[in-house]
Amino acid sequence: MDSDASVSPRRRSCYSDSGDSSCSEPFSECGSDDLSFTPAAAAGIHRLLLSCAAEASDGSISSLVAELESPSASVDSLRRAAMELRLLAKHNPDNRIRIAASGAVRPLVALLSHADPLLQEHGVTALLNLSICDENKALMVEAGAIRPLVRALKSAASPAARENAACALLRLSQLDGAAAAAVGRAGAVPLLVSLLETGGARGKKDAATALYALCSGARGKKDAATALYALCSGARENRLRAVEAGAVRPLLDLMSDPESGMVDKAAYVLHSLVGFAEGRSATVEEGGIPVLVEMVEVGTSRQKEIATLSLLQICDDNAAYRTMVAREGAIPPLVALSQSSSARPKLKTKAEALVEMLRQPRSASLRATRPAAIVAAE
Repeated sequence: MDSDASVSPRRRSCYSDSGDSSCSEPFSECGSDDLSFTPAAAAGIHRLLLSCAAEASDGSISSLVAELESPSASVDSLRRAAMELRLLAKHNPDNRIRIAASGAVRPLVALLSHADPLLQEHGVTALLNLSICDENKALMVEAGAIRPLVRALKSAASPAARENAACALLRLSQLDGAAAAAVGRAGAVPLLVSLLETGGARGKKDAATALYALCSGARGKKDAATALYALCSGARENRLRAVEAGAVRPLLDLMSDPESGMVDKAAYVLHSLVGFAEGRSATVEEGGIPVLVEMVEVGTSRQKEIATLSLLQICDDNAAYRTMVAREGAIPPLVALSQSSSARPKLKTKAEALVEMLRQPRSASLRATRPAAIVAAE
């Protein structure tokens, strides 16, 4: 950790996200299909799991799709067909292509509106498994999967269905900017913010918190943060939606809580929001400056960098914000960062640019002069 003798005294925390801080990406793929069964049920489907791990024939897939489309199918037969498609898509990449090509997407989407909670979960999770294949994402968007997935995120009976809906929306939003905008227009952003706020870690002893939460566990928060990052990176309009939905406060809370395992992810989402005026204003109003300055002081190398970038965005063209950042004690750790032998050259340049801004708070906007550090930050 870089240090400076004049660093202001504040709470010292280890800002690691339960892993090596040198890992390349803060946003690994969100959780996939996590099946859990009672011992009796597990014994009953053991052979099914083994068979689904193998490559399925076109005929067997077509018969399962036909079962889903049959108007006379019972709930039990629909459950069986949906679960088999879910498992086939989970275990074999080639099966994902075959299942989508067989016309399964639309009947699976229809299951999301079914009254049976288990059918909803199988439908959501089968779609999630299909969305792992990039070739299937356009088919799913064209089949109208986005709005039903948003409804599942909002009101599906099982926590697993809500978590998997968030993850499926993440994958669809990665298709292109138009898909990300469509996910935002469908109302996903406030729901993801809510999941980010209320998804408690499994096993917490505080029953009241667990009941108030969505009972989705830590994975739900991670999927929500990852999906928010994809949405806010893919469409500018989604950034404003995230700010209006109150995303900044829970993001700062996660950044301030190393035990959440969410410091990096939340910091990257916040950085996507401070790129426009409303996001910067909300971050300052919610007390984000102390959080970011502390991250520059005591964070991992990656956290120091993203915090520095965010502070650059906040301070540019706003003398009042620069004064607030300087008074929070940001200059000493930034100087230390700029002189650190272990920091990347680009990070040193960014830290130097921010120090210059803080020492001359009423100077002209650096955005106008476009120095290399600001260009890199954007």
